[in-house]
Amino acid sequence: MDGARKEAIAFEASLLLAAFFLGTNPVAVKYVVAHVPPLFFVALRFTLAGVLLWLVLRFVKPESRPRGRDLWEMAAVGAAGVGLNNTLFTLGVSMTSASETALIYATPPLWGMLLGFVLGLERPALKGVLGVALALVGVAVVVYGGLGSGDSSLSGDLLVMGGAICWGSYTVLGMRLLRRYPPLAVASYTTFFGGLVVSPIALWELTNIHGLSTEWSVWSAFAYSAILVAAYGFFAWQRGVSRLGANQVLVYQYLVTLIGVVSSVVLLGEALTINKILGGAIILAGVYLARRQ
Repeated sequence: MDGARKEAIAFEASLLLAAFFLGTNPVAVKYVVAHVPPLFFVALRFTLAGVLLWLVLRFVKPESRPRGRDLWEMAAVGAAGVGLNNTLFTLGVSMTSASETALIYATPPLWGMLLGFVLGLERPALKGVLGVALALVGVAVVVYGGLGSGDSSLSGDLLVMGGAICWGSYTVLGMRLLRRYPPLAVASYTTFFGGLVVSPIALWELTNIHGLSTEWSVWSAFAYSAILVAAYGFFAWQRGVSRLGANQVLVYQYLVTLIGVVSSVVLLGEALTINKILGGAIILAGVYLARRQ
């Protein structure tokens, strides 16, 4: 096996591993925020992940330090694509089921496409528009099926949808930075700024509680979400976007969704209802139609 083939296999394996970590993340987050204030969790998780990535960056690519306008752009992308994204995601998953979260998080390719249209980066064809509409019907089926159940809420689903919009935007906006900086630099700075922007609210939140959980399982889940999902997962995602482009990498969102639903059912015992199956199939069909241009 030649070097190019080995490199391609390693690259594919890194994206598949990132998809697994991102897919199981709703389960880890839902478990942690049942014991830890959600915004404190977001701030600590991404600040830690950003610092870890920055330390690796300083070791392997010390010259990749953004300055001036580029630094401000990374801060803005991190604030919206990481900070706001995960604030909405974390608050949402604390209110709704992890499986519904995973299904709604199949929609970022659509929001990335729409943002690309607004920015003049791409012009969706008719089937792209139809795909967006179809996927939204699927989301409505999932949300409607969860209404009245004890483990989901409309407010939580809408917050998760807001996070999905931010995640799709993060993938598209990050492409501008990836033309000038390596994926590790983009991941480290945007992740760190994402955690930093939530920190003031998180500190206020922390002053209103009497103490944090000391259970090892809670902090093991936190470490999983911070190191394997936020640090490694975001880096692998940015590297994938840098090499394949936003459209092809967002296709891996299908796998993220599947893993998210399966892990929610297996690990949390959530019900796999007909609405989730039907709605999930409609969402994925809509995403496939929208991106197949």
